[in-house]
Formats: sequence, C-alpha cells, structure tokens
Amino acid sequence: MKTLTNQQLENAHTEWSGYMQRALELASEVQSTTPNPRVGCIIVKNSQIVGEGWHAAAGCAHAEAVALEEAQEKAQGGIAFVTLEPCCHTGRTGPCTDALIKAGLKAVVIAVLDPDSRVSGKGVRILELAGIEVFHLEDFETYARDLNLGYFKRQEKGLPFVRLKLAMSLDGRTALASGESKWITGASSRSDVQRLRARSSAVITGVNTVLKDDPALNVRPEEIGLNEKELVTNAHSLAIQPLRVVLDSKLQIPKTARILLPPGHIKIFNTSNLNETRKLADNVEILQADADERRVDLKSMLRCLASEFSCNDVLIEAGPTLSGSFIEKELVDELIIYIAPIILGSDAKPLFEMTGFTTLPKIKKFHVFEVVKIGDDIKVVLTKI
Repeated sequence: MKTLTNQQLENAHTEWSGYMQRALELASEVQSTTPNPRVGCIIVKNSQIVGEGWHAAAGCAHAEAVALEEAQEKAQGGIAFVTLEPCCHTGRTGPCTDALIKAGLKAVVIAVLDPDSRVSGKGVRILELAGIEVFHLEDFETYARDLNLGYFKRQEKGLPFVRLKLAMSLDGRTALASGESKWITGASSRSDVQRLRARSSAVITGVNTVLKDDPALNVRPEEIGLNEKELVTNAHSLAIQPLRVVLDSKLQIPKTARILLPPGHIKIFNTSNLNETRKLADNVEILQADADERRVDLKSMLRCLASEFSCNDVLIEAGPTLSGSFIEKELVDELIIYIAPIILGSDAKPLFEMTGFTTLPKIKKFHVFEVVKIGDDIKVVLTKI
C-alpha cells in the first residue's frame, strides 16, 4: 500500500483529494449504521465520477457495492475512493474486496485502515494480490476516523463512544426547585437532539428520570425532516430507532412508562437478584448488571453494550446524579450542552450532582470543541482532555 501526503497529492493526483472529500460527505449524511461503520465510496473513470455509494444501515449493501452498481461496466479500469478499507469477510453481505476485483478496477484509494481484526490490512493485501494498486491518503485519516469515533473505540478499546447531552439555563440550572423542567430549550435545540439520537446506537437514562419525566427517548422522524414512509424507504437518510437503555438497580420502572413503547428495543440493567423475571413487554429485556455500591456499574454496563449489542455510540440523557456519575468516573468522551437564554435562580436544580472537589488537580476539565447558535439557544460541544 502506498501512502500519500497532501504534498505528494499536489505533485501526483491533484484531483484525488476532491474525490475523497466527496466520499466523506456521502458517509457523513447517514444516520446510525451500528454495528457497522459509516462508509462512502466514489468510482472515477477518466476523471469523471461514474458511481457513488454509501452504507445506509446494517444489512444494506456496502458503499462499494452501491457505487459499483451505479457505475456498471464503466467501473472497469477505474479508481475507487473509499473512506474505509474495504471489507474482506462475509457477514450479511459479501466481501467488498471480491466485488472490487470482479469489477476490474485498476486502483483503490482509502482514507484509513479498518480496525476490525477480521479486516485490518487484510483487505489491502487481497486487493494488491489481485493486481489492484492501493493508495492511502494519509491526510484524510483523521476525518475518516472522526466519522466513526464509536466504531473505532469499540474495536480498539471494547467500549462505545459516550456522549452526554444536557440542557441548562444561563445560570447553570436544569429545572426549577419544584422539579419542573420541560422544554427549557427551544424547538431548534430539541430537533438537534433528535438528530443526535438518530446517529446513536443507544440512548441511556436512569429510572429516576423515567419516574419524574416519563420520556419516550425515541427518534421522531418528522423532527429530522422525514415522515414515517421515508423512515423506511429513504436509505440515505435512514433513521434507526436507537436501543433505549434504562439503569434501574431495583427494577422500579412502571409497565406504563412511555420509554417501553415501540418502536425499538429496550434493555433494563438492574442489580437485584430476582427470583423470577418480571415481564414488561415483548420488546423489553431485563439484564442482570454488575453492581457498584448497589448501583449499576457504569463501565461494566458500557462494555456490555459494546460486546453484546455492538453499540458504537451511546447518548446519555439523564438527571444530574447519573450524569455526574458518568463524569466522575471519567466515562464521557463528549459533552454536549444546550444553553437557554433564561435564568432559573439559585434554588433551581444544578447541572450535576457530584462530590465536591477539594483540590484544583482533581477538577474535571474539558476542551471546548465547538460553540454554535441554534435558534435562541447556544450549543457547546466539549471533548475529553
């Protein structure tokens, strides 16, 4: 495999960076593809794009197959630009390496190697043995990884990428002293949260939030610009209902809770030694979790979501206590805070319930990655240092 930097691109294939950028754009527009990564592919022949493809969801055709289907015989002698190393194993679909070889391509250009041990480097070798040149555009590797932060983390560390979503007032409060908190932020922020859910493998909350707010925590297609029919038929914008996860150590969740309603599946982690399984609904599974001081062990739960349910990205939407616990245990990779232009006062509920820090070295620090205005609100994205 030949690795090319931007300088080498300028000297050799000046248009290649544009093709790879287009492939990345295709991949970025897709919602959750869990357990698979987001992938985009472009087929180029004589400096013309003859095929485009993206992987829409698990079980759907891979990006390379979609692009080759569009290109047909024009793919022969062409170049494929793929955001991730082509797979070489058989799952729900056949190996992409076989399809690329059969199409008669002369070269394949990738942005990053696949971290999956079944593929990593093997896909490249299979293509090269078949006489196809493989190039690695080194300067696009970070962008390609950023598209699939959860996939890479699950493959490399056995954990999902964890996002914690919060909404607060200007004075850092989340609810009035009475507990009333519905819709602190505006409609634009709420729609943005819907997109976050649609791009997540799972949404996690605690039983206290369920008992207090009775949230559904599902994806409402109309909020992200889709109707119910498009939710099923528009593969490019496919919004998969994320797995909904409730941490409920004593199994207090009522059968009437909105979060238990279809569509989608629900996993409830509890630490009680139940003599018999409590039946809630056909789409609900109760799991015995490891305990941490009589509460669900958070890291163990995340490992379970990664290993047993192949979750790449999880979104936490919880109250101040559970949110604080994830922060304290340093399990949060990205913090997303929506700030509403209101003041709730000092008696209102805080953003986190956490143990006080006695020395400065112990305080939790984050890097401000992005600040954007959404409607009348401000969205702040912070990343782990």
